[in-house]
Amino acid sequence: MSHLDYEINKELGECYLFMGELDKAEDYYKKAAGSNGVHPDPYIGLATIAIQRGEYDSAMTLYEKAHSVEVTDKSFAGMGLIQMETSKQIDAFASFSEALSINPSNMVALFGIIRIGHESEMVGEAVPFLERFLEIEPEKHEVRYSLAGCFICMDMKDEAVQQLEMILEMDPANAAAKELLEQI
Repeated sequence: MSHLDYEINKELGECYLFMGELDKAEDYYKKAAGSNGVHPDPYIGLATIAIQRGEYDSAMTLYEKAHSVEVTDKSFAGMGLIQMETSKQIDAFASFSEALSINPSNMVALFGIIRIGHESEMVGEAVPFLERFLEIEPEKHEVRYSLAGCFICMDMKDEAVQQLEMILEMDPANAAAKELLEQI
């Protein structure tokens, strides 16, 4: 099979996955995986389908297969999601950390880190990832708001106020930031 066949099958898999037609998506991802074992994307797509079906063991195997082809932030983030869903918070935090070391803007990994930070009292460990993200994308208010929330949990109110004021400077109508600032 040619590279074009691979691309077409992968794209069709993504389209059907987006539309929620898991069986058709699975067929096209399998064709793409069979046509070209040098790309992790079909395995990541198949893993996404497995997660949606609640087949976590199968999804983990597929992420590991994707990983064996090429280590990417997407495979680390996917593994982190499964670990988080199966109550392996420390492993999930490590996987999300790896994803963010490859791509500091991986939103799946970033929100995973925030969630585990709060659930597992690892807020302090989550903060550097949020700060690194904001160096790249300072306009992302929901991330800055999450950072302010982390600072509040760490009893660092001045830092939280500073983050909320930065949001309001860029977006004076931001109700969530106003409300949190008033609570402090």
